[in-house]
Amino acid sequence: MPDTSAQTSAPASPTLSHLRLERPSEGVALLTLDNPDMRNAMSEEMTSSWVAAVDALAADPSVRAVVVTGEGSAFCSGGNTSWIASEPDATVDHLRARMLPFYRAWLSIRRLEVPTIAAVNGHAIGAGLCLALACDIRYAARGAKLGLPFNKLGMHAGMAGTYLLPNVVGPAHARDLLLTGRVVEADEALRLGMVSRVIEPAGFLDEVLATAADVAATAPIAARLTKVALADGGHADFDAALQWEALAQPLTLATADLQEGIRAAQEKRAPEFRGR
Repeated sequence: MPDTSAQTSAPASPTLSHLRLERPSEGVALLTLDNPDMRNAMSEEMTSSWVAAVDALAADPSVRAVVVTGEGSAFCSGGNTSWIASEPDATVDHLRARMLPFYRAWLSIRRLEVPTIAAVNGHAIGAGLCLALACDIRYAARGAKLGLPFNKLGMHAGMAGTYLLPNVVGPAHARDLLLTGRVVEADEALRLGMVSRVIEPAGFLDEVLATAADVAATAPIAARLTKVALADGGHADFDAALQWEALAQPLTLATADLQEGIRAAQEKRAPEFRGR
């Protein structure tokens, strides 16, 4: 009989604005940026809601995978440009005091211990692409456009774009994209390694959610340790990888989930992992 204790102890969902938090299947949480009239620009309401939602997911032991997508035709058009340009006479210190909390609010998804997937259903531009880059995996709908055109707007990149993009696509491609500010379509993003798959728009989210359900069905302790192992480009060197794995793999070998996984393989059935 499946263990339902995690579901019964899950915290209540917070009240959100310009953002939806849903649970489409067991272990999977879906965050939908929901301000389609503004192409899901990061409004103040959405930003506050995002922090509340991430906090709720971090405290929910039943969550095993998180998917982020956008409502309507865009994934996220980035920061609200009217907000960005609203204080032309402000000091650098004042603007810095505004930007750092904004960056940290949206990048808080990186602190989730479970795998995160960006379902890039449409344009992901500027800070919107940075949000996708902050996720562990990115899938794009064919026709989506992705880019960091900060320089074309007269500003330096923000929200860790100069860190996240080289980490994902490598330094050469990152220099090309950041210095030219060019926006690429999904198929080129796939060639650059910016996304892992390009999926036809019809049924896009359903296919991503099915993948998330597959991720959620894996052993959660092993998945969390693997996420740590791969964070920020992975290990410093070959020996560091061996040292980490010599600790992390025995941790999983000592779990009940390992025994369940072996039994399930022998019995030719799907395993029922319980995270212990």
